[in-house]
This record gives sequence, structure tokens and C-alpha cells, in this order.
Amino acid sequence: MTRLRLALVAVILTAVTACGALKDAMTAHVDVVARAGSQELTVEQLSTMLANSQVPLRPDVARNVAQLWVNYQLLGQAAAANDTLHTNELAEQGMWSAIDQMRLAAMFEQYVATVGRPDSTKFQAAYEAGELLGAAHILLTKQPDGLGTAVNDSIKREAERIAQTVTSATFARVARARSQDPGSKDRGGDYGVFPPGTMVPEFEAGIRSVPPGGITGVVETQFGYHIIRRSTWDEIKDQFSQTYGQIVQQRAESTFFAEAEKDANIQVKSSAARVVKAIAEDVDSYRTDRTVIATSRRVDLTAGRMAMWIAAFPPQAQIRPQIMEAADSVIPSFVMNIMRNELLLKRADEQGVTADTARVREAREAFFGAVTGSMTALGIAPAQLADTTDDRKAREAFAGNRVTAFVQSLLRSQVEYVDVPEQVVLVLRDRYEARVVPAGLDRALAEATKLRTAADSTAAANETPSAVPMPSPTPNP
Repeated sequence: MTRLRLALVAVILTAVTACGALKDAMTAHVDVVARAGSQELTVEQLSTMLANSQVPLRPDVARNVAQLWVNYQLLGQAAAANDTLHTNELAEQGMWSAIDQMRLAAMFEQYVATVGRPDSTKFQAAYEAGELLGAAHILLTKQPDGLGTAVNDSIKREAERIAQTVTSATFARVARARSQDPGSKDRGGDYGVFPPGTMVPEFEAGIRSVPPGGITGVVETQFGYHIIRRSTWDEIKDQFSQTYGQIVQQRAESTFFAEAEKDANIQVKSSAARVVKAIAEDVDSYRTDRTVIATSRRVDLTAGRMAMWIAAFPPQAQIRPQIMEAADSVIPSFVMNIMRNELLLKRADEQGVTADTARVREAREAFFGAVTGSMTALGIAPAQLADTTDDRKAREAFAGNRVTAFVQSLLRSQVEYVDVPEQVVLVLRDRYEARVVPAGLDRALAEATKLRTAADSTAAANETPSAVPMPSPTPNP
């Protein structure tokens, strides 16, 4: 995967910035909101679309509509060129996040193989040593301190009587009949297996005071009076193996990440919160932004790279609204997590770690399917344009008109929304030229507001008067 290059000469950056400013000014002069390849979305077109729809007239909505138009148009440009993005290189570029996750998983497996997996022959000894605890209990709840001393004394005496008579054979039956813990009584008081520190200290000390299979006397906690039976190895060995394996996995992962971060000297820029929130609000505007938001001895994190990470999260994760709504103090932790991934990927590059071939093939096929599916749903797949004309420019214009008409119908709720996955958008925007002009967006939104206000006023003026007499205001006495 091609990485962003940061070593640009200052004079080149200045020239690029100047050209960009000139291009914005030129674009603003001709009232263009967005360009995608050879197609343009004008202020008049977007303002009319927005005014004639029911969508809220807000800057974020206008920007999202313009970006959606761009994505659809880029698909049309590709289709007109008979370009279905059907190469392994493009598919892997689009599916970078999934493939990199495969690589990290492979590197982690290699790490686990070197540090060793847990030895199951030592699990029983680990359980008996208290590395994990297993217990069941009978609970008689008590009144809050100071409100029921006499009552609590009576409850405690009853708990002591139960503790003197209950056995391992009768424990589950008595727990179902007498325990007042709704979370465990139906299971005979069983809590399964859990790590140390899960329960309140008095409860855990009670478990440790008896060997596996043993039953405690009355153990008092803030919840009441407990009689605890420590589970035997045979009773919990299956649960122990699963839980202990998860704990060992978590420990290995923590060490794995810690080693990647060791001596990296990660530094998050003071401007990170502001920049990351801006990226979350408008990912597309930051895809090529080289602003550095975090540094380390091994790799730097740019706004463009952060935009790729944020866009790679699945929609259901709702990562973008979460970032925009988060306190600024939370953002550096998010940046640190992304930097850890970057450091791990850097290590994977150095170690030559690759993803499983079969899984990469599946990722490619998913990408190809997404491209074809989106093009077909919009009616602009190469086969759907084949009979229109032999001239590529004419096909581009035909596809562009069809896309603009589709967006207009979409805003009127006349067609179903067609998703263009981020993996496809990433490749399209790298492969074809596209841009949205903020000044054009502002003008389109202002014009749409005027048009809708005028339409609402006209509708109100033409409204048929009510045939029902309306009461006159009651005069003040």
C-alpha cells in the first residue's frame, strides 16, 4: 500500500497552495459547487435540488449531498471509461484496512508462538493457587446499618444455622430455596469462574479461606450474610480453560502493543483535537492533508492518514459523531490508539508480514462486487452505457446527467439510497479528479434557503381559507 510522502520541499508546498487558492477563486467565479472528472455541479443545480426537497437546509447536509454527488459521478466517470476497478492492486488499495488487520493478526499469532501458549497440564494447579476463582453462595440480605440491628442479628443467626447444616450435596438445593441473590439463586448459587478482584474483598477472602470443595462459615459483606462453597476443579475445569485462555490472550495482546509502543516517544500535537474533529465532520476534505497531528521516532500520523482510519470504521460504529461530540480531552487517547496501529503496521512492514492469501482473495472479491453493485444500482454500469454512444465524452455526459437526476430523485424520496462503500470511494478519489468548493456550497445553501422561503410564502398565500369561523381574541378585562 502506498504511504503518504511527507518530505516535500517548502517551495513546492507554497506553489501548490497558491494554485489551490487560484483554482478556488476561479471556481467561485463560475458558481461551481463541485467537480468530478468532466462533470460539474453548479450552485443553481444544488440550490434547486435542496429547495425542492424535504432535507434540512444546513451546511452539513448540503456538504453531504455534494460529496454524495461526487462519489456517484466518479463511478459514472469510471464506467464511461469501461473502468470497473477490476485489478488486484486497486482492490487491495481499497481494502487496505481489512488487509492490514489480517497482517496484524498474523503478526500477533507469530508473537504468541514465540512467547508460548498456556500449558493446559498446569491449569489445575493454577486454579488451586487462586489465579482464577470459582464459587457458589447462599445470601441472606440484611437491613442497612443503623436501621435494623435487631433484625440483622436474627438474619445472621439464621445464616449461621444454614452454614452448620448445609453440605456439598445439598448446597445447590438450599441456595435455590433460601438464597436472596436473584442473579445466582436459580443456578444453585453458582457464580462460575472469575478473576481475582471481581468480588468485594470480604467475599474473595472467604473463598480463599477454604480449599476447593470447602464451605465457609458466615461471611459478612455490605450485601448481607453469605455462605460460600468453593468449586472443585472437576466442576469448573471447562469454564476455567476458556476463561484462563481469554486472560492469557489479553495479557499477550497488552504486551504485544506495549512492545510496539516501547521507546516510540509518541507525541500528540496540541492541535490534534481540533483537527481530528474537523476530519470527522468532513473526511473527504482531509484525504490528502499532510498536517502532522502526532509524531513518534518511527512514524508520523498525518491528517490524511487519520482521515483514512476514520473513514475505515464501519458506519454502524458511529465513530464520526462520537468524535465530534467527544470532549477535547478524550481525542488524544483516540489518536494514541491509531498511532499504536501505525507503529504495529510499521513493524509488520519491516518483518515482511503478509496476510493469508485466501482471505486477501476474499477481500478483493468483496471490493469488485461493491463496485459492480453500486454502478448497476445507479444505472451507470459499463454494460448499461454501452448502447448510448461510442464516444467516451458523450458517455461521461450521459452518465453524469443520470447521476444528477438520481440525486435529485433521492432528495425527493423517489428512489432508494445507493451506498458507495468507503473502500470504493478511496480508490475513485485517488484515481479521478474531484473537489468540493466551500464557497460554492455556501452560496448554494443561501440560494436554497431563499427559494424554499419563497415557495413556503407562496403556498401560504394560496392556501384556501378555512370555512370554519375562528373566534376573535378575548379582550383583556
